[in-house]
Amino acid sequence: MAATSSDQPMFDVSLVAVFAALIAAFSVVPGITLPASPVPITLQTLAIGLTAMIIGPWRAFLATSLYLLVGFAGLPVFAQGASGIGVLAKPSAGYLLSFPLYALAVGFLATWVMRRGLKWSAVGLTGAGLIGSFLLVHPLGIVGLIRALGIDLPTALGIDMLYWPGDVAKTVIASLIAVAVHKAFPSLLVQPTRAQPVTV
Repeated sequence: MAATSSDQPMFDVSLVAVFAALIAAFSVVPGITLPASPVPITLQTLAIGLTAMIIGPWRAFLATSLYLLVGFAGLPVFAQGASGIGVLAKPSAGYLLSFPLYALAVGFLATWVMRRGLKWSAVGLTGAGLIGSFLLVHPLGIVGLIRALGIDLPTALGIDMLYWPGDVAKTVIASLIAVAVHKAFPSLLVQPTRAQPVTV
């Protein structure tokens, strides 16, 4: 699935559009609402982590940003069919706004992992996803919970911790799928290094 230099821009645009649609499709799958949680557990982070692990940082950033823009514009692509700019007043706002940054960070880390070969890459990709999640998604999600619900930090942290086991499981699943994709299409994320001509 490698594109030549002449058709690379169109290939990139296609990937961004396809993976934005994938994120939307995963997001509208009915989530799980826990009794103590104001934000449902969904497949959004699985889709975004998978996107970043497969197509890399900048294309994943654009795909995730496109997904958010479409939702803010009014299409019901957010969890539970939500849409519009009003979602930024909800407890889930911090999580939503973290997604492009999460995609960017995981994409960079995934590229670094895949440059080192497929051996142990599932472990490396899982680590990349968890680093991005716990450095970006959860902290910004906690800020959103505090702002929307008017609660203190310990209470918000307690709510956020409900999502930790699911995020670990989703990250492992995303990494396993990504490894399978890269085995089939090894140049999708990491372009092969061309041998330099030898001069004497």
